[in-house]
Amino acid sequence: MKNLFRLIYRYHVVFLFVLLETLSLSMVVTYNNYQRAVFFDSSNFFSGTLFEKFSSFSQVFEFKQVNTKLAEENIVLRTALHQFLLKTNRGTYKSSDSIYLPRIARDSSQKVVYRFTTARVINNSINQQHNFITLNKGRRDGVKPDMGVIANGQVIGMVFDVSENFSTVISMLNSRWKISAKIKRNDYFGSLSWDGKDYRRVQLNEMPYHVPIQNGDTVVTTGYSSSFPEGLVIGTVSDFSIGTGSNFYKIEVMLAADFKNLVIVGLVENKQLYEIKQLESLNKNGN
Repeated sequence: MKNLFRLIYRYHVVFLFVLLETLSLSMVVTYNNYQRAVFFDSSNFFSGTLFEKFSSFSQVFEFKQVNTKLAEENIVLRTALHQFLLKTNRGTYKSSDSIYLPRIARDSSQKVVYRFTTARVINNSINQQHNFITLNKGRRDGVKPDMGVIANGQVIGMVFDVSENFSTVISMLNSRWKISAKIKRNDYFGSLSWDGKDYRRVQLNEMPYHVPIQNGDTVVTTGYSSSFPEGLVIGTVSDFSIGTGSNFYKIEVMLAADFKNLVIVGLVENKQLYEIKQLESLNKNGN
């Protein structure tokens, strides 16, 4: 306390000067319109600039949350568009919509066949022969085996196994997984798989050599797999050739999805999957 008094006594002239200057400035601002306007304009500019800088700084940390929210809103909008087109009896989407949703699959009663929801990627691998992805949603969130997995309307893989709170996805970058795919331009289809080499490319097999193909052709889902609607983008043809002594092309497909940058994915549920599998099982058993 003695030190405080000594400090005040030592600098009492300075403190008194600051106090009087503050009172004088306050009186000038209070009793003079022009000075008051200038003061508040300056203070508003300063505070506004400060808040703007702080907002820009804080937004850097909010981008992840914003992206998550936008992804979830996109899924909701896609489902709403899906239902709207069913009600209006439109069989296909416009070209501007095809990036997000494929051609509609529906039954005779006009029921919505596919349901879309989102999940977050919590683990992902691309450098193994058999790569898997782990999601933060499971059985209690309605996730089921064989649900299709997409990102920005592009094929990623298929749900393989489910626990109460998590699920694993067999990635397209898994040499044991195959999917039916076709050339969008002419509807010729084949079997698409990964050879385990380049995480950016997969191979489209069983495509007859008489089919017209060119680099840049878009490769999409056929709809033959019950896990995916028709028309989801897989990638584009980057190279092709005819194998020696073969009647089929060797086709390289550049994947549209970036498997090194998966954060939020969409889950596609076919509401008629159980009925389809049950019927196909009967056919396989010869009943």
